[in-house]
Amino acid sequence: MNFDHETTKLDFIKHRKKFFIFSGVMVILSIVLLSTVGLNLGIDFKSGTTIDILTDAPPVSEAQIAAEFEEIGLVPDDITLAGDNNEIGRAVFIGVLNQSETLQVQSHFEEIYGNEPAVSNVTPMVGEELARNAIISVLIAAVGIIIYVTIRFEFTYGVSAIVALFHDALLILVVFSIFRFEVNIPFIAAVLTIIGYSINDTIVTFDRIRENIKLEKRVKDFNDVARVVNKSLVQTLARSINTVLTVVFAAGALFFFGGEALRSFSFALVVGLVAGTYSSLFLAAQLWLVLKSKQLEKQKKRPLQESEA
Repeated sequence: MNFDHETTKLDFIKHRKKFFIFSGVMVILSIVLLSTVGLNLGIDFKSGTTIDILTDAPPVSEAQIAAEFEEIGLVPDDITLAGDNNEIGRAVFIGVLNQSETLQVQSHFEEIYGNEPAVSNVTPMVGEELARNAIISVLIAAVGIIIYVTIRFEFTYGVSAIVALFHDALLILVVFSIFRFEVNIPFIAAVLTIIGYSINDTIVTFDRIRENIKLEKRVKDFNDVARVVNKSLVQTLARSINTVLTVVFAAGALFFFGGEALRSFSFALVVGLVAGTYSSLFLAAQLWLVLKSKQLEKQKKRPLQESEA
């Protein structure tokens, strides 16, 4: 394939300002939504009680479960169904049920459905600790990534990669805020998975840029770097798209057929994988181009300043 010819047909560099504007708007929108609407936090991060009800005579409906709770004077904040035949009903209460309420629920549903419900509580202290640990996990991953990329490449690559990763994380959060999907522990697992996938895709792109720079006889200004970056993006474009499509198909299958427990995890994966591919190609590489060009300009000015001194 003639990459020079392909590069002239696909000029991603001339659209870099559009990519920056789009990403900037998404970041601002994320901050506004997160500070106003907020996230739909699950009981993993808030105090609450989850009750799993199993019936020997499926299927069971949300209306049935709600009616049974109403008989004992309780109103769940959320009811979902699970299982191949909707034989499992999950009721979520924001706020921990006391012991007498829990015993009443277990006794009532065991009498109705023949199985004692499984009850799990998350106290406010546990919820706060989980939220804190989730944030620390993401920050540790970010610091580790920037150190690794800086050692393997150079500091400008590391800065570009981290900006792209935080862009991906914010995009996932804003989508979850808009669609009100529950943010729980599987969601955090999905975010960490996406960070790993996205940085892998970014490193592949950076590696191609570095190889192409070595092949260049002259890289002295913005145009030289832009030519190399655009050529590298064209070369990695098909690989990135094909890779993300195969993973998105798998994550999509999980979303539709994996059950309610995996829905938020798979949805976060789909959104994050698409965002990660976009940021690797059109944000991280473009941002590195700007940083590298400024670095070259400083290097050109330094001898002039020294000679004038």
